[in-house]
Amino acid sequence: MIKIINGKNKNFDLTLAKLLSRRKNKVQLNLVSVTKIINDVKKNGNKAVLKYEKRFNKNSIIAPKLKQITKAIKFLDPKVKKAIDLAFDRIHKFHSLQKFKNISYKDKLKNKLEYKYIPIESVAIYVPGSTASYPSSVLMNAIPALVAGVKRLVMINPGQKGKQNPAVLYAAKKCKVKEIYSIGGPSAIAAVAYGTEKIKKVDKIVGPGNSYVAAAKKEVFGDVGVEAMIAGPSEVTIVCDKFSNPEWIASDLIGQAEHDNLAQCILISNDKSIITKVNAEIKKQLKGLPRATIARSSLIDNGIIIYMQSEKKIIDTINKIAPEHLELNVKNYKKMIKKIKNSGSICLGKYAVMAMTDYNIGVNHILPTNFSARYSSGVSVNEFYKRISYINLSKKGIETLGPSAITLANYENLVGHARSIEKRIRRK
Repeated sequence: MIKIINGKNKNFDLTLAKLLSRRKNKVQLNLVSVTKIINDVKKNGNKAVLKYEKRFNKNSIIAPKLKQITKAIKFLDPKVKKAIDLAFDRIHKFHSLQKFKNISYKDKLKNKLEYKYIPIESVAIYVPGSTASYPSSVLMNAIPALVAGVKRLVMINPGQKGKQNPAVLYAAKKCKVKEIYSIGGPSAIAAVAYGTEKIKKVDKIVGPGNSYVAAAKKEVFGDVGVEAMIAGPSEVTIVCDKFSNPEWIASDLIGQAEHDNLAQCILISNDKSIITKVNAEIKKQLKGLPRATIARSSLIDNGIIIYMQSEKKIIDTINKIAPEHLELNVKNYKKMIKKIKNSGSICLGKYAVMAMTDYNIGVNHILPTNFSARYSSGVSVNEFYKRISYINLSKKGIETLGPSAITLANYENLVGHARSIEKRIRRK
């Protein structure tokens, strides 16, 4: 079912690069149609948003009424509420540890330098919806913003025929989200980026989505902030050996593949026998899975199995892939972990399953994809801060440091800089 490549082959690196690039190119192909939608929303506002909602989600409203939200939450299964409460508490506790301390420093010249963390004023969180609903994504987006102190938190979440999932609405209420819009896709990204008659624009947009949402966020970046990473479609790389349970490994791969047709699942192993067993298990476990069509498509089109005996080469390959999620389901993971530099999150050992990190462990599941783990990290409290420097110079400070600064300014041929300093240190 999944393409198998051998790490011993001379053209292995080229083959892997082509397979990874092919999937990346599929994601980027959506940019042209996305640009048209964004321009339409910029020009026509609510009218354009509703046009795309009717076309893609059979939805004719932009925002649900408070009465609708309250009614939906009222009939939510108490077990689901309890599960959301537990997840909220654990995620909030872990993210509360991420708060930054302001820096204040005074040197011997009595110059005072400060560095302060200021919450971003307004943030929109994108929560995937329509055919699937993810209350966990509400928590992962909104809790770090809540901890940082963001004043205006907006949720955009596509519903079907204007109806949003009650668990998503309950999670939003739990996170004190005051503005909820039943819209999604590139038109929703454009609406919060530029504003419409009904929606006031925000300063930043965060949250995972499909390839169209990811493309839209890249397109609006600069006019509005987005995460310093590409969030979605999802990815997992799993490393296993002869001690791994093939039934568990297969279920972990399927768990990621069911997210999206463009999700990517990669298995790396030094044992041919377990590769055969995992492949057989995948076929077996896909039967009867509610999202089997999506998972099967993802595995066939984007799945890769790598047979590789060299531990060094396995580590090099992981760092090259830079996966969103990494599972080290191997006996010697402690030895490997020190050398792995590129990944959004890493599950260590046979019980640390990626699916758990999506819900109530406490870490964030909105992570860098499409190679962006090489230079960025998952969503954290830091995502919702701006950092401002404050400088207060003393008379002695500018008189002592000024001449050296003037030398550098003149060297860079910025005479205006030099003169502005000179005027403050020139003695009468």
